[in-house]
Amino acid sequence: MNSRRRVLILGAAGRDFHNFNVFFRNNEEYEVVAFTATQIPYITNRVYPASLAGHLYPHGIPIFPEDQLENLIEKHDINDVFFSYSDVSYEYVMRLGAIAMAKGASYHFMGPKDTMLRSSKPVIAVVGGRTGVGKSTISRFVFSTLKSAGWNPSIVRHPMPYGSFDREVERYETVEDVLNSGITVEEMEEYIQHVENGGVVFSGVDYEKILKSAEREGDIIIWDGGNNDMSFFKPDYTITVLDPLRPGDEAYYYPGEINVKAADVIVINKVNVANKEDVDKVVKNAMKLNPTASISLVESIESLDKPELVKDKNVLVIEDGPSVTHGGLKDGVGARAAMLFGGKLVDPRPYVVGSIKDSYSKFTQMGSVMPALGYSKQQLHDLEVSINSVPCDAIVLGTPVNLSRILSIEKPVTRVRFNAKETGATSLSKLILARFQHR
Repeated sequence: MNSRRRVLILGAAGRDFHNFNVFFRNNEEYEVVAFTATQIPYITNRVYPASLAGHLYPHGIPIFPEDQLENLIEKHDINDVFFSYSDVSYEYVMRLGAIAMAKGASYHFMGPKDTMLRSSKPVIAVVGGRTGVGKSTISRFVFSTLKSAGWNPSIVRHPMPYGSFDREVERYETVEDVLNSGITVEEMEEYIQHVENGGVVFSGVDYEKILKSAEREGDIIIWDGGNNDMSFFKPDYTITVLDPLRPGDEAYYYPGEINVKAADVIVINKVNVANKEDVDKVVKNAMKLNPTASISLVESIESLDKPELVKDKNVLVIEDGPSVTHGGLKDGVGARAAMLFGGKLVDPRPYVVGSIKDSYSKFTQMGSVMPALGYSKQQLHDLEVSINSVPCDAIVLGTPVNLSRILSIEKPVTRVRFNAKETGATSLSKLILARFQHR
């Protein structure tokens, strides 16, 4: 008789796989029957490969849509449901818990002691309260600060194996590495800004192997978090980034509040584009949640490589996908830069097609911008057709990816760059260098 507890892991092709790898893969007390998936399109109805799943799972592990949760628990006699993804409201988390427990299963979360790997090198974790707070901007700032102090940082990015589940370790050093890799646009968005900044980025699926690779090349590890997830590595220093454009979210989204409570320093980003009342509210919330953390205010400064294409022109703004989809933002850095440089935004909604059109129905908060969605060849085609169908003078790329390198765009293109600028009394760079001295 099989005495193993039957497990269902709720995920989104990231934290779920990591939790499996470090806790369940060789654990004979549990049998992981299936994963479920949500948030990211085209990752369901696939299989977590046997090559990664280990000897207990010779046929791999199937992945089903999350909306089949009730049926899966009942059909497979599930004992335990483990919630294993990020950037969801507490209400959403517990509604899934209610479904699981109503069907008789126990409902669980996995904490740092069971999931964080220990590094032989110092680790700085950059995490956030929500998707789209600007973690990568701060990660690049941390990288530059450490580099100027004589360190050789390796950057490890939260997993994004949306195109392929069987890449155990990925390494990106050049723009060509990223563009020629066959990965999705969302993956490119996160990696390319680091390599353009002179960094080497590691990612993939097996973070024990990824960590070893990063340790071989660098003398300090920067964890660049995804969504508002916790670090996969035990940090020596935690920087949690909050967004005053969504004041209050830091106390109501999982696991963002955990990141706030665990922070050594809390960065309030984008203070130059938020109103003072909202900045003050986020500072007050942060101090209440974590009275011992340092608080640093940072501006996010936008620039355009070809501002002449925008001034007094009708422009289509394309934002990074996650921020304006499940991140909940109306628009992002692209829209702000376009308006700052005198452009008029064209609403793309009457012209979009296919899966791009569908995204506006699903994420109704989106404004007059287009999300850079490219999770499949068909969706890339939909994106290209949608871009070229919008009547405008130019394209403003708020996404870090130069889409004109991978799509045939018929209008002139200008790219937005954004960088962190310290403001206020508490200097983030000084805090970092006080903890990690010049080498």
